[in-house]
Amino acid sequence: MLARGFRCQLLVCFCCLLLPLPANAGAYEDMLGAVQARDVEKLSQLLRRGMDVNTTDPAGNSLIMLAARNGDFRTLEYLLKNNPNLHKQNKYGESAMLLAAFAGSLQSVKALVEAGAEIDPDGWTPLIYAAFEGHAAVVRYLLTLDIDIDAQSDTGITALMAACRNNRIEIVRILLEQDADLDLQNQSKQTALDLAVSGGYTDIVALLGTAGKQD
Repeated sequence: MLARGFRCQLLVCFCCLLLPLPANAGAYEDMLGAVQARDVEKLSQLLRRGMDVNTTDPAGNSLIMLAARNGDFRTLEYLLKNNPNLHKQNKYGESAMLLAAFAGSLQSVKALVEAGAEIDPDGWTPLIYAAFEGHAAVVRYLLTLDIDIDAQSDTGITALMAACRNNRIEIVRILLEQDADLDLQNQSKQTALDLAVSGGYTDIVALLGTAGKQD
C-alpha cells in the first residue's frame, strides 16, 4: 500500500509538471504584445522581472527582430541595451538586420551595425532587401560599408536584380554608379536586364542599356 501510494504521488507530481504555467505564458504574451504596441515602459518592466530578451514568437522572430520589422527604432534601441542575440534568425532565415533593411529604417540599420550585426551574410543580404523595397537611404548607407555589392542570394538574386524586378529605378541608378555587375545571372539564367524587360520597365531597360554601352 505504501509503495502504491508513493507511486501515485509521483504520478501526480509528474502530471503537474506537464501542466502549462499561466503566469509565464501570460508574461510571454505580454512581452510580444509590448513590442507590437511599441510600449517600451512595459517591456522594461517585464525584462526587469527576468523575462528573456531573446523571447521569440511562433515564427521565430525575437523581440528585436519584431521591432526591426516594425521600423520601431525606439524599441529597438532599448532592446540593444539588453544584449540581445543579433545573429538569431526566424524560420525564414531572416535576422534583425535583414528586417530593418526591409523596413527601410535607417536609424535601426545604423544602430544594428554599430552593435555588431552582420552586414554581409551569405545568401540574402541587407542590401538586397533594401534594394527590393526601394529604400534609397539605406542602400546608400550600406554601400559605404565593407560589403559586396554583387552578393547573390540562394536563388542568385543580386541587389541590382532585386531593384530591376521591383521597378526601383532610383536604386538601379545608385547601384550602377557603384559599378554593380550587369552580367550576373540568377538561378533561372536571367540578368538584371532580363528582369527589367520581363517586367516591362522601359525606363530601367534604357538605363541599363546605356550603362552597358559605357562598359
